[in-house]
This record gives sequence, C-alpha cells and structure tokens, in this order.
Amino acid sequence: MILLCSPPSPPAAIIPPRPRRHRHHTATPFPPSHSRSLHHHRLLPRLTPLLASRGDRRPAVGGPDMVLFTVTKKATTPFEGQKPGTSGLRKKVTVFQQPHYLQNFVQSTFNALPAEQVKGATIVVSGDGRYFSKDAVQIITKMAAANGVRRVWVGQNSLMSTPAVSCVIRERIGADGSKATGAFILTASHNPGGPTEDFGIKYNMGNGGPAPESVTDKIFSNTTTITEYLIAEDLPDVDISVTGVTSFSGPEGPFDVDVFDSSIDYIKLMKSIFDFEAIKKLLTSPKFTFCYDALHGVAGAYAKRIFVEELGADESSLLNCVPKEDFGGGHPDPNLTYAKELVARMGLGKSESNVEPPEFGAAADGDADRNMILGKRFFVTPSDSVAIIAANAVQSIPYFASGLKGVARSMPTSAALDVVAKNLNLKFFEVPTGWKFFGNLMDAGMCSICGEESFGTGSDHIREKDGIWAVLAWLSILAFKNKDNLGGDSKLVSVEDIVRQHWATYGRHYYTRYDYENVDAGAAKELMANLVSMQSSLSDVNKLIKEIRTDVSEVVAADEFEYKDPVDGSVSKHQGIRYLFGDGSRLVFRLSGTGSVGATIRVYIEQYEKDSSKIGRESQDALAPLVDVALKLSKMQEYTGRSAPTVIT
Repeated sequence: MILLCSPPSPPAAIIPPRPRRHRHHTATPFPPSHSRSLHHHRLLPRLTPLLASRGDRRPAVGGPDMVLFTVTKKATTPFEGQKPGTSGLRKKVTVFQQPHYLQNFVQSTFNALPAEQVKGATIVVSGDGRYFSKDAVQIITKMAAANGVRRVWVGQNSLMSTPAVSCVIRERIGADGSKATGAFILTASHNPGGPTEDFGIKYNMGNGGPAPESVTDKIFSNTTTITEYLIAEDLPDVDISVTGVTSFSGPEGPFDVDVFDSSIDYIKLMKSIFDFEAIKKLLTSPKFTFCYDALHGVAGAYAKRIFVEELGADESSLLNCVPKEDFGGGHPDPNLTYAKELVARMGLGKSESNVEPPEFGAAADGDADRNMILGKRFFVTPSDSVAIIAANAVQSIPYFASGLKGVARSMPTSAALDVVAKNLNLKFFEVPTGWKFFGNLMDAGMCSICGEESFGTGSDHIREKDGIWAVLAWLSILAFKNKDNLGGDSKLVSVEDIVRQHWATYGRHYYTRYDYENVDAGAAKELMANLVSMQSSLSDVNKLIKEIRTDVSEVVAADEFEYKDPVDGSVSKHQGIRYLFGDGSRLVFRLSGTGSVGATIRVYIEQYEKDSSKIGRESQDALAPLVDVALKLSKMQEYTGRSAPTVIT
C-alpha cells in the first residue's frame, strides 16, 4: 500500500522483527570509514515501527523473520539547477543536505528509466566514500525499495571506485543469478570532499557507462516538474560495514541489500587483461622501484590488494592509501599541483633531495578513474600516455594481442594519438568531452583504447576511464621492455626512455592546459562568445596574432566543435572552440561542467614538433609563443580579472 504524506497517526506499539542477514564472512582490505555525516551507519540503528494506527497502513506479508516495510509518497517541489553535467550532478554538500534535494534527483532518475530497469531490477549504489556518502546510500536504498527495485548492491563501507562500479555492472552475477541494470555512483571525482566541499551523483546504465544525453536530459526535465517521490521511510538502515545480504519485504515483494567486497570482481577482470606474472617480476626486481599515491581516495581500497598482495610491491611504496571522507584535507586531483607528496618523491618537487626517486610513480583521483604517470624526474602528459599505451598495447598487454579495433580521444586532448593511429592504420575518432561518447564506440566494437587530457585513460574492458588499469598498462609496457634487463648489470629502460623514443618515432606534441576555476559565469560566457564571433574573419584573427607574436603559424581553420555520433547519429553541439594552425598546432577553449560553483574556463595549448632535433626542448619554452597568443586573443584577464590560471597542467 502506498501512503500519502499526511501527518501519520501515532504508531502502534509493535516491536518489529530483525531483518534476515546472511553473512558472507569475506575477508576484505576495505577500511572502516569514520563518518562525520548527520548519521553514523556503522552499526545497525534502532528499527523504526512498521505500523501506524490501525487502518492507516497495511504491510506486505512476509516471512516471520523478515522486516516488512511500507511505501510513502512525499510531496515536494522542484529545485533549480539539477541538470547533470558530463559527469552527473555536482554541488556543495550543504546543497545536497537540503530536505528533498537528493530525493528529487533520485526519483527523477527512476522516472526517466524504462520500467524494466527499475521494477524487479538490481542496481548498484556506491561511490568514492566522500562525506555524505553513507547518508546518501541509505536514502537511495529506501527509495529503491519504494520504487520496486528487487535488490541493491552496495560496496562495503559504501566504497566502490567508478571503474569498479562499471566492472560490477558488466561482470558480477549475484548468488541468485541476478545482474545489475545500472548504478547510482556517489562521487564528485577529483573535487575536494568534506562538510563544506563537494558531493556528486550520477547514473550509469546497463553497459556500465554513464547515462547518455537522452537519459540525462529526461532526468533534468523531470527535476523541473517533480511533485512527489517514493520512499520506504520505515526501512531500517543497513549496516554497510559488514558484507552480507539483508532481506526485507514490501508491497511488491522481497527486497534485498547485498553488501560486498567489490575488489574481488575488479581484480579478477584485471587478471584477465594483464600478465600479472610479468608485472610481478618487474615489481619484485631489486632494480625497479615503484610508488603509488591514492590521495586518500577510493583507489586506496584496491591498491594494497593489487600492488602489494597480488604483484609483490613493498607496502611502503603506497602513499595516502587509506580512503578518507575529506581526502585528508587535500584535493584528490592527480596532477603536478595537487599530488605534492608523490611529485616530491619522484624528484619533481621544487626542493632538491638527496634521495634517489623511484623508477615509476602514479596517482589516482577521488573515485580512481583518473591517473597521473610519472617517471624518475619525468612527467608524462595524459595525451602522450594514451598514445604510448596504444602504440605498445598489442605486444605488451595480452588482452590486445589480436589487435586494436580502433582508438579515440576527446577533442581537447592532443593529437598525439592521431599520429599513432595514422601510422598503425587504426580507426580513429575525435569525440566531445565525456566518457559516454567512448562507450557508444566501444559497444559498437569500434574502439579498444581511448583517453582524454584530463588524466583519463581506458579501454573497452569497462565503460569508464580506469586509473588503475592505466597504471597496470604502463607497468606492462615497462615489464615487456625490460624482460631481459632485470638481472645482471643491464640498464633498465625507463619511463623517460619510452616517452623519448615515442617522440622520435611520431613527433612531439608539446601540450599544456590552463584552468581558470570559479570564474564569474557571465564573464566566462562573454569570453567564449567573443571567441566564436572572431572566427567569422580568419584574416583579422591572423592579423591580430601577428601583432602578438610573429613566430606562430597562421590559423587555417576555426570552429565550434560539433560531433555526430557514428553509432546512433546523435549530434552534440557547442563542445568547445578550436583554432587550428597550419603546422598542426591548436588552441582550444572550453567551459567545463565538472565544478560545483561558478564556471571553469579551460584553455588547451598544443604545439606540434616533428623535427627530431627540436623535440627535447623544455615544454614551457616551446609553448610560450602560443600561450601568449591564447591569453591575449581571448582577452582572458580583461574578461575574468585573473592575471594567472588557478592550475596549470
């Protein structure tokens, strides 16, 4: 029976039965998280009364040891601004904590999905463990029960990396043969966490990838007209610190919450892709040293299991691998600005150190889908990283032994991958920012490896970018290159050696990105509009450029990037402003949808150099002319008032 949200009569004095709980007794490395949220869910709280006064509620019939729950309709009104961006809905925690705010978005999502993906379905609810996650898991679970979902799968302590969620959707089979049809992922990715910081939620579909625009548009439309949502308020909170299945019964029948260790499915998938024995020989060699920094994100819940227990790395090689709700007060963004401890250990810090840096270092973001790759005193740009992985995948990674179906990159990413695709005669695609565009190509069997400049790399093993996968890919390449060098006095082939050899073969794409965060949204839109209007006369643009710098090539084309999906024919417009130069260089300007406040302007600056005598220059020197042009052409300081970017990568 569904109840309207009128004030309930006093509950009858009925002591409810305990829910049925089936323990898996699975040993797991996932640490408990000490929540500072409004409620603590490490212990099963008091079960609320199930019955109101006689005649008000009639619970569904269930077994004698099973908790019965009822469904309540709660009246609500729309909130402005619940439009999902490329990676879901991201706002400050305090926004999500408003009464009905999260509930409105979740109900709007259920209403946007086909009935068969809700009624009787299995969904995943987990995330990166950031502040407010535990509360959100309980709220969504109660709403799932009320909307007729059959079972909810939750990562222990609500922890499940975004790539692991995709893996679980695609690979996991429940004890009863069930498969997940989708997932609510609770993450704001690389954004900070904590009571005054960011929270986020996005929905992934049955292929394991982010919801397409047709679904997110429907979700947003629903948020503007919502008047009520369904929730099982009397469903007890589930203890998510312990693995096991808790069974309930409601108006539409049984409902289960399965808390499990998500590292099991993910590790199994990684072992099917990579040669773990070859990587283990590398990591256990006295000649090779390794360092991995999880930045206190969810990657830490997988790092010890994979790198230490499976691959033999020393536990001291792990940095910040205890997941924390506030990421230890840091910014969980794996770049040279925020991964300070790793950067210093790898010899790239501002201060000199007498300690010899490790041969290889890597970092992850909050939800473990991004990665940064470092060699000894050497930074690998994400654009180079995906190109190098693609160039070496067939010989180094068993999963790709039969060849690559194709490769793809996001539009702002450098053209390094384009050159590899051309040389290896591979299908190549340039797509808008957003992993869902890669997913369509992968589902159609058109793409094997893909990446984006914002430290995202992945393949068709799942439908999300995958930070740990990228690290294992690089370790596989290093293991292959050094298979005969691990003993004796042979010199190891280093990360820097691999990158420089790649430049010598394919040319070098000097590349940088300037981020101007929390810019006034109106000013940001004016800046972008001016850049578009300038494209109507390239002769005027080139005249202006020559006044700024005479040592820059002419602009030969300029546009606002538009993409027609080769799989479903959908068209994505206004995806970024491009200025393309005659020598293969590019300037790209884009407004980002990943922040929670204001606007972020991203400027992508790329200088292509195929002269092998000029590929060893310092990036800052090689890019200086184009940086000058980009900032003056866009009138960045005039529009934003900023004399310098927030972050340079």
